[in-house]
Amino acid sequence: MPHPVTIEGTHAPEFDRVRAAFEDNFTARDEVGAAVAVWVDGQLVVNLWGGHADAARRRPWRQDTLASVFSGSKGLTSTCVHLLADRGEIDLDAPVARYWPEFAQAGKQDITVAMVLGHRSGVIGPREPMDWHEVADWDTVCARIAAAEPWWAPGTGQGYQVVTFGFILGEVVRRVTDRTLGQYLRTEIAEPIGADVHIGLPAREHHRCAEMVNKPTVRNLLRDAGLTDPPRALHDHPMAGWAVSMNFLPDDELGVHAIDTWRSAEFPSTNAHVSALGMATVYNAMACEKLLSREHMQRVRLSQGGFDADLVLGPRVADHGWGLGYMLNQRGVAGPNLRSFGHGGSGGSYAFVDLEHRIGYAYVMNFFDATKCNADPRTVALSDEVYAALGIRAE
Repeated sequence: MPHPVTIEGTHAPEFDRVRAAFEDNFTARDEVGAAVAVWVDGQLVVNLWGGHADAARRRPWRQDTLASVFSGSKGLTSTCVHLLADRGEIDLDAPVARYWPEFAQAGKQDITVAMVLGHRSGVIGPREPMDWHEVADWDTVCARIAAAEPWWAPGTGQGYQVVTFGFILGEVVRRVTDRTLGQYLRTEIAEPIGADVHIGLPAREHHRCAEMVNKPTVRNLLRDAGLTDPPRALHDHPMAGWAVSMNFLPDDELGVHAIDTWRSAEFPSTNAHVSALGMATVYNAMACEKLLSREHMQRVRLSQGGFDADLVLGPRVADHGWGLGYMLNQRGVAGPNLRSFGHGGSGGSYAFVDLEHRIGYAYVMNFFDATKCNADPRTVALSDEVYAALGIRAE
């Protein structure tokens, strides 16, 4: 039986159906707590939130409630890298080893920054799992990545770098700027545009975090798939590549029992904490060309490998395809503009920018649906109504 919920916030009158779809998510799609924010042409036209920030439904969701967006973090990380590239401080076509010389070990000397952004490096994880205390130490993780061999010849295959994506790019940012990626995000993006987004959340802000409801642990997912040990070959099982990538993230401890450590640490692939308004504000700044130049964003959304089979995600990648660090909308699952780009997160969150219609959009939630990512019905219903209100249809 659906729980009664109060929807708060504001929306322009022409977006009444977005509010209705948001309410429907609670009555028909098991929503617990969530928020959605939409900017169009520099104007905030939707800013709604509702439900509860905890499983017990005692703590109401507020405008400044922070949600973990998991892989939605990659959109923020990519934006930091692209800001540096747009400013001429990083060459996307240069080897990672130009900025991080130790990375050249074990046959990785020719892997470029663009290969990492496009999930084509083959560096998806180490051969052996790491203890969660090791995973919480940035330098230890980077040393393991630097020593690791690629799982396939770099540039020859598509394979989602679930966790290594953020550490590799984060270390490049650190070597170039002498700041961690979280620090760079805060000082160069979040603070200048007033966006409530964080990678490495200060302890004083933890009280604002929503509790993730129904989130499975990695070990339970792998156990259910019959992968109790790290697979010896990527082709042994459809989830084998994903299992390898999880050697860096044993979240039975980190992110479950050690939640404060998880929130405070920097995992640029997976642990951004954001408000919906904050995330939408970042994508709005992109839509209005206040962060990245239009020329650079044209390159960002060029497809990397089209709909190549993904050796880690398998057929799920067919929903979108990859640009340079962002999910593309090549199949139109996030509205009718096939050239929009952004990033979804495990469990259901999604955020994107539509350059043609100057839209910055973000949806966050705390009821984790393990079967969905960027095509979660809750966000699809909302983005569909945004475009309907604007009179934009698929061509």
